Amino acid sequence: MRIAIVGAGVSGLVCAHLLHRSHDVWVFEAGASPGGHAHSVCVETDGRAVEVETGFVVYNERTYPLFSRLLAELGVATRATEMSFSVSCEKTGLEYSGGSFAGLFAQYRNLVRPSFLGMLRDALRFYREAPALLDAPDAKLSLGDWLLGKGYGEAFVTQHLLPMGAAIWSCEPGRIAEFPALAFVRFFANHGLLALRDRPQWRVVEGGSARYVTRLCAPFRERVRLREGVRAARRRPDGVELHLTSGATAKFDHVIFANHSDQALASLCDATRAERAILSAIRYESNDVVLHTDASLLPRSRRARAAWNFHVPREPRAAATVTYDMARLQGIEASVELLVTLNRTRAIDERRILRRFTYHHPVYDRAALEAQAERAAISGINRTSYCGAYWGYGFHEDGVRSAHAVAAELEVR
Repeated sequence: MRIAIVGAGVSGLVCAHLLHRSHDVWVFEAGASPGGHAHSVCVETDGRAVEVETGFVVYNERTYPLFSRLLAELGVATRATEMSFSVSCEKTGLEYSGGSFAGLFAQYRNLVRPSFLGMLRDALRFYREAPALLDAPDAKLSLGDWLLGKGYGEAFVTQHLLPMGAAIWSCEPGRIAEFPALAFVRFFANHGLLALRDRPQWRVVEGGSARYVTRLCAPFRERVRLREGVRAARRRPDGVELHLTSGATAKFDHVIFANHSDQALASLCDATRAERAILSAIRYESNDVVLHTDASLLPRSRRARAAWNFHVPREPRAAATVTYDMARLQGIEASVELLVTLNRTRAIDERRILRRFTYHHPVYDRAALEAQAERAAISGINRTSYCGAYWGYGFHEDGVRSAHAVAAELEVR
């Protein structure tokens, strides 16, 4: 078949990887480079060039089996990293980093701060009680309602659990409270986040994720059309007609939408009722992302600094405010901090800004999870398939898994 893949993120590229040997596959990407959120950029520091991640960063072999297999197949080197997490609260002045006694009590007054000690007790209780939710019959109970019903303290909720969830999903903490409790705990359990021991070893791609993207694209690189988006798609009895942003028109036997669900829906001229209902139920939030060298965005106490540093603002904001220490995560030796900050651009010294980006992440609320369960009602039907990490939890493994599902749909036909 002649197949069009719309979007050159991990999902679209893995689709092409799986299908290009047996089909005539073409990939259309509106952006200037392939990879999507796998976006490492070259930075000059200490007289040498280094690749710094700005989107996708970490994976582990236990819960990312398909992605791990892909990296091994491509012969891409990886290295172990840490996943330490810190919180700085602007309103209370609290700073701490989990994972070590020195980090937890980076501020000596944390030893006698009742709210902080209560937070630690609640954290241990959460690790004990949360697994029971995996057998809970109510899949619609929100995390916030479950925490309230169990009597968890405000410090644990607002200065630990919600910030951690917001950092993971790049969304405002309030949305994490609306997340279905069962789905939240299932994710934490699957990723070893409920265990105090035997957690999976997290890893990064050696030299930046651009290396795996380059190797993944190599066999079909001449069939990847960059800066060429799909303005409109129309299904006809004998094929799918794509109207491209360049003004050209192309015809295919099948189209795979590997872009975001809202982008796919916007380009469909003849969306069915089911497509409109399912694709529109998955919403997105935009995040202002800045690569910079301003260390003032990290906790004041060096002992409280971590790989992931969440900032709780004085007044709640409709966005996650977190700074990732990329030198620490990627093992880069540099004389300056190499940081990626979400949604605190005004706090960054403009002279220290290296690059700016806007990334969009799916919102995982009840409507989105219900829509995910209906994927089979629209994908693989009417010469159209839908592929993307939004069918899972929004991470690289979900994107790869989705690509495998679409490839299976097409090979069965």
